[in-house]
Amino acid sequence: MRICSFVFLALSSCSLLAADPVSLFDGKTLAGWTGPDGAAPGTGWVVEEGILHFNGTQGGNLLSEKQFSNFDLEWEWKVEEAGNNGVKYWVTKIGKKEWLGIEYQMIDDAKHPDGMKGGSHTTASIYDIKEPAADKPLHAPGEWNTSRVVVQDGKIQHWLNGKLVCEADTNSDDWKARIAASKFKSKVGFAPGKGYIMLTDHHDKVWYRNIKITEH
Repeated sequence: MRICSFVFLALSSCSLLAADPVSLFDGKTLAGWTGPDGAAPGTGWVVEEGILHFNGTQGGNLLSEKQFSNFDLEWEWKVEEAGNNGVKYWVTKIGKKEWLGIEYQMIDDAKHPDGMKGGSHTTASIYDIKEPAADKPLHAPGEWNTSRVVVQDGKIQHWLNGKLVCEADTNSDDWKARIAASKFKSKVGFAPGKGYIMLTDHHDKVWYRNIKITEH
């Protein structure tokens, strides 16, 4: 890990001491979440025994009611075999219909067609922008993973099962070049540094629990 990563982590740790984590899922209801444009969450999102489950039908994306800029977001998740999902952040409405943000990819790398593309389409990547470490500690479909996104002053980190596996500086020339080479190159206003958290509907089954966030 580079020295800059250690400095960033130290700053993040200090920030965490100043605030307590807030649960984004109470284990009982969808309180705190809405569909796009304030719509009611789709019926495919259900709560079962303290777990938020998308059953693959009539879901739609879920958006947090609050926007976030600098934060430490952590959650547990699992997908079905050949499944695909993701958590997005700094989500904003671009144009009249699209809700876009940076995505932490959650996918069956070995069996989903998108995951099989490799690189920035695999689990824990900054989706379509930067690939994760090749030695990331990913658990198999149907098994729980713990993920974490740390954002501080434009610097972002993706963690998987306790290991830092991908990071980027959104203020850097490297980031600009990566965006220009991605599917987001023509999306004016993409990832502006603040926005909603989104749990995505990719039409596959996914399970979430222990979703919590600490603002810096």
